[in-house]
Amino acid sequence: MGTHLITGAGSGIGTAVARRLADRGEELWLLARDAGRAKELAAEFPGARTVVGDLGVPEKLAWALGHQTLPDRLDSVLHIAGVVELGAVADLPAKSWQRQLTANLVAPAELTRLFLPQLRLAQGHVVFVNSGAGLRANPQWGAYAASKHGLKALADALRAEEHENGVRVTSVYPGRTATAMQASVHQQEGKEYDPSRWIDPESIATTVLTALDLPRDAEITDLSVRPGS
Repeated sequence: MGTHLITGAGSGIGTAVARRLADRGEELWLLARDAGRAKELAAEFPGARTVVGDLGVPEKLAWALGHQTLPDRLDSVLHIAGVVELGAVADLPAKSWQRQLTANLVAPAELTRLFLPQLRLAQGHVVFVNSGAGLRANPQWGAYAASKHGLKALADALRAEEHENGVRVTSVYPGRTATAMQASVHQQEGKEYDPSRWIDPESIATTVLTALDLPRDAEITDLSVRPGS
């Protein structure tokens, strides 16, 4: 039985991954932005532990985690939470750039740093659920894509740095997935949202678990997932 810390377990891909791991009897530690959200997650995933820390304020994560009980070792840290705000470079204000870079890049970097001792002890696995936007940037997606391109750089650097410690690092790049975030994206784009057109979150969960379950003689580094027919 492994021990896993998950961000974004409250919706979409994060919920699918957390449920699959819980069904296998794995030990879950779920990051919540505040005590109220922690209570909701604890009710949704009986037996899971919760940790409170706001990814929107990564400079306070060390203090927040330092005042809570944490796992002694971690078989994985799964970075699944994220935010998206569309807009042209000509229109998007600095605060929007800051929100996305903070939540999508700086917070995962800080959370990883804080849990590296537990990951090294277990020779664990860091999974970054990135985005197709982490590989290419389209119009209106500049800030979000910049944050996800940065997340790829973080994963690549971390992989090289931690290889000798036995820590594996995987980036997953989903295409459009049928989640609440995707519904929000369609609203921002002014388009009708039809979830049947997009990837089921369960399919991305299968991808994440495949990376986690791979025997130790191999490592999935980068994996793109696109909507099927």
